[in-house]
Amino acid sequence: MNDFSDILLKQREFFASGRTRELDFRLKNLTELSKWIVAHDGEILTALKIDLNKAAFESYATEVGVVLDELRLTKKSLTAWSKVKRVPANLKNFPAYGKIYPEPYGVALIMAPWNYPFQLLIDPLIAAIAAGNCVIVKPAEEAPATSHLIAKMCAEIFSDSFVSCVEGDKTVAEALLQLHFDKIFFTGSPAVGKIVMRSASEFLTPVTLELGGKSPCIIDETANLKLAARRIAWGKFLNAGQTCVAPDYLLIDEKIKKIFLTELSKTLMDFYGNALTNNDYPKIINERHFARLVALMTNEQIFLGGQTDELSRKIAPTILDNVSWDAPVMQEEIFGPLLPILTYKQKEEVIEQINSRPKPLACYIFTENKKNEQYFLKNLSFGGGCVNDTVVHVSVSSLPFGGVGNSGMGAYHGKAGFDCFTHYKSVLYKSKRVDIPLRYPPYKEKWLRLLKKL
Repeated sequence: MNDFSDILLKQREFFASGRTRELDFRLKNLTELSKWIVAHDGEILTALKIDLNKAAFESYATEVGVVLDELRLTKKSLTAWSKVKRVPANLKNFPAYGKIYPEPYGVALIMAPWNYPFQLLIDPLIAAIAAGNCVIVKPAEEAPATSHLIAKMCAEIFSDSFVSCVEGDKTVAEALLQLHFDKIFFTGSPAVGKIVMRSASEFLTPVTLELGGKSPCIIDETANLKLAARRIAWGKFLNAGQTCVAPDYLLIDEKIKKIFLTELSKTLMDFYGNALTNNDYPKIINERHFARLVALMTNEQIFLGGQTDELSRKIAPTILDNVSWDAPVMQEEIFGPLLPILTYKQKEEVIEQINSRPKPLACYIFTENKKNEQYFLKNLSFGGGCVNDTVVHVSVSSLPFGGVGNSGMGAYHGKAGFDCFTHYKSVLYKSKRVDIPLRYPPYKEKWLRLLKKL
């Protein structure tokens, strides 16, 4: 049985020293992290190529670049975010004022997934450091090259009493979850998220869960179909569909389905050609997920694609047509390069079908009709999304990123990330010069009348 209590104890002792609360200390460590990433970006891209066969451009755009953007914003804004905020008090407490003190939770645990193994660990790490926490990070074992590189990075930049990287399989994760952390940040599946939350409940540890779900993509009859085809194809087949906010399925007005499928077919050929021989096209992470995805395809549903290569673990971008809501591919998050097509006649059907299922992490709406746009936005609940695009909302640091219901709880990115790892301590400062006797017993009837007026 793994025992990481010694690491946790060292971090608690270091946190108690007060060093991590110092603004200069936090900024210095964020700067060192930024310098290391810039100096080693080639190694990061190589590790992602080994683990997922990601093209260098895709890896930099979706992992390294996103992290560097987050670092720049955080370093620029941290002084303002960390300030104590003075707020007015109400009349009943006159004369008085309040102050809100941002303070770190203490020692945080960050557990990352394998699909974006660098970005989805480093982004929350940036937020945790910025807020003044000590951190233990657990990279995804399914992406070993990236995991080893993150361990090397942490060892070269940080003391393990401040930031420590723990590698290993699920037994390591289970052992870490037996410990008493002050904050847990988990990105992964809803099933594992429930395990994390159960473990955290033993210590009443606050958790942020970044999960997933079946994110719909709605296309109405007014949409720009050529543009929609390009942006949907990019968002869906980015990282071979292994993206938590990828469009999971399309809901398209039946009047335009045929035209759209023609545009989408052209786009996929332009983007990928023969995907199985395209060296820039990513692979499925492991044999288990490859077999799961293959089992979700049936010959009668394959409109385009369907080719597979077990040796390279590649599955061509695949469009599935004539899919029903009760089909196997609609019962779970796909997390791969399969795109089911469903149709609707009236927009009310869209609301009914989506709202009868667990709330998704993302939703995408393609329309030129403002009334339709607002109708969908008003009546659907989801974590976040785009109008006339896919996926790119996660790159906007001013937009908090997170799920709702089955797709997660809590949010991060930018200021929301700082808030995620911060407790806001509220303090009322009361004047000693005036002490109104109204609140003290014995109570008088006329004071009740005065209290009601106040």
